Amino acid sequence: MGVTDSDNCPECAGRLRMDGTELCCEECGLVVAEDAIDHGPEWRSFEDGPDRRRTGAPLTRSRHDRGLSTEIGYEARGRITGRKRRQLARLRREHDRARIATKADSNRVCGFSQIKGLVDRLSLPLDAREQACRLFESAQNDGLLPGRSIEGFAAACVYTVARTLEVPRTIDEVVANASATDAELKAAYDAMNRELGLPTGPIEPTTYVPRFASELDLSTDVERLARSFIERLVTNNAIGGRNPCGVAAACLYVAAKRQGCPVTQAEAGSVADVAPVTIRKTVQTLSEL
Repeated sequence: MGVTDSDNCPECAGRLRMDGTELCCEECGLVVAEDAIDHGPEWRSFEDGPDRRRTGAPLTRSRHDRGLSTEIGYEARGRITGRKRRQLARLRREHDRARIATKADSNRVCGFSQIKGLVDRLSLPLDAREQACRLFESAQNDGLLPGRSIEGFAAACVYTVARTLEVPRTIDEVVANASATDAELKAAYDAMNRELGLPTGPIEPTTYVPRFASELDLSTDVERLARSFIERLVTNNAIGGRNPCGVAAACLYVAAKRQGCPVTQAEAGSVADVAPVTIRKTVQTLSEL
């Protein structure tokens, strides 16, 4: 709304002025009108301070150029035809080629694409993608990729981040949703663990308990009892060398049996992707304790 010197307040005939998004009277303070759109800057900038003005999307580690490059979009259908459309198609193709100037950039684009799809299929948190891309870039900068599979490194990075964030995802689950084989994932993981010193410790069976309990439709009381069984096994050093998924499933089976819930060893082994004999061994250990 434009304001001139002739604009007067309807109450006291005072002079009106814009204060932020409000048109108010200088004399009595009456708010005459309001503009819902704030046309001012997002941040205040001072002479002796940093300039906080910004534009564009934020930087991200999940893109090989951190999101700094521009993209030539696609024109609306029917609005640009003939020679101009072919010219834009050529410009878009050359622009995409220029964005990926080296083989390292090409490998990074391929790896980041694999990581993005894998994170989505495994339903991992949003920050898992950023961390996995950062780990892939570190492995590439240390020269670990030559002679190994890019897909294997992408899968290994996602598996490592899932373990770091304590989100239970097994190697079999990652391989089932990735383009890499089990051998490629393990080779990449071993290389990163040896050269980069990954901050991944032993997998705790308790991390699998909530997920398995949800899949078996068990109550929180059963889940709580299963956690106490796992703590008893840990206290007696009885889980060394055992599959953490099998330990969690076996403790849930015993807890469900104590609470009168109809769960079989086959069902418990199915959700943990282990054989029923694995469940029986842990159950026998629990009964001895």
